[in-house]
Amino acid sequence: MTAEFVVLLVVVITALAFDFTNGFHDTGNAMATSIATGALKPKVAVTLSAILNLVGAFLSVEVAATVAKGVVDLDTVGGEDLLLIVFAGLVGGILWNLVTWLFGLPSSSSHALFGGLVGAALASIGVQGVVWDGVLGKVLLPALLAPVVAALVSMIGTWSMQRITRPVPEERRDRGFRMGQIGTASLLSLAHGTNDAQKTMGVIFLALVAHGSITADTEMPFWVKFTCAVAIALGTYLGGWRIIRTLGKGLVEIAPPQGLAAESSSAAIILTSSHFGLPLSTTHVATGSILGTGLGTKGAEVRWGIAGRMAVAWLVTLPSAALVGAVCWGIAHLVGGLAGVLVVFGILCALALFMYLRSKKEPVDASNVTAEWDDSLVPDSVVPGTDETAAAVGTVEGRR
Repeated sequence: MTAEFVVLLVVVITALAFDFTNGFHDTGNAMATSIATGALKPKVAVTLSAILNLVGAFLSVEVAATVAKGVVDLDTVGGEDLLLIVFAGLVGGILWNLVTWLFGLPSSSSHALFGGLVGAALASIGVQGVVWDGVLGKVLLPALLAPVVAALVSMIGTWSMQRITRPVPEERRDRGFRMGQIGTASLLSLAHGTNDAQKTMGVIFLALVAHGSITADTEMPFWVKFTCAVAIALGTYLGGWRIIRTLGKGLVEIAPPQGLAAESSSAAIILTSSHFGLPLSTTHVATGSILGTGLGTKGAEVRWGIAGRMAVAWLVTLPSAALVGAVCWGIAHLVGGLAGVLVVFGILCALALFMYLRSKKEPVDASNVTAEWDDSLVPDSVVPGTDETAAAVGTVEGRR
């Protein structure tokens, strides 16, 4: 077994680890509103979402093609250098996913991955190593438009449904909306699989091209599709309870009509983006849709302080992950070869273990994910990433 093959193996394992974190980090995008309204029990919701994520991963490879060929310029870099860029980018994405999960912040796994790749590419070969047209046109522009479009569609949908069903008795109406939510949440989970699992497929494809196992024109190998589908499904089943709680209880108090409108809007937008090969952030779409339900409901309370903290997290996701990706590339490059990759992999494992152990101090799980939100415990002045954020979020999650 050559050193180059071991590096490829580590990169593939790291990619699947990112896929796993993507699964539990983004479970709330599909299931937070259904859990919040009681349409689905928490464990049933994550199980259903995991199965449909698995199925959705096999339905399309358009997004995978965008990731594989639309971020790093394959004509500029290849071989071991490209493998190192992919590896460092993945580490940047994983660490940002874990940090935001620990704080219960629904940030974008997609942008964490792209940020890590761009940062590693810049550190390795400079600005010419990044496909800027692809990054701007298929990453940044959709990131700006997606939450706005989702909020507008969801707002109109919420207002329309409430107006149309006004004559129906409230209890009967809510029961019907909850039944509808099972269908829309399922569709949203399927859509998530068609979009997010593809991103890891694209990264593994990049690594295989760098190793020389395949060419840039090769069809996506089945084993790549299968392992990515299983990894994201397992992560989804684990349940990202902290983020589910923030989306389901922290932003807007979700009622069944709002939940149905949010899920329908999100599913339609994500499926459309998958069809056109746009690696859209499901987090941005889902959050925009939930916010839109509050705007479309007369008298609803929208917690703008929490929405503002989410927006700050979104803004810093790309540069933060890029910085981590660049630093990881620098460490691996400085040590050199297989040893450098193993050193960075060891750092990743150590930091992941630290954050997991830290999360156990204020656990959030299926038993307390729908507990009432006490906004007084999360002061508006808290900024994501500070000690005050950890304390505030921990207090909210710990007092059940």
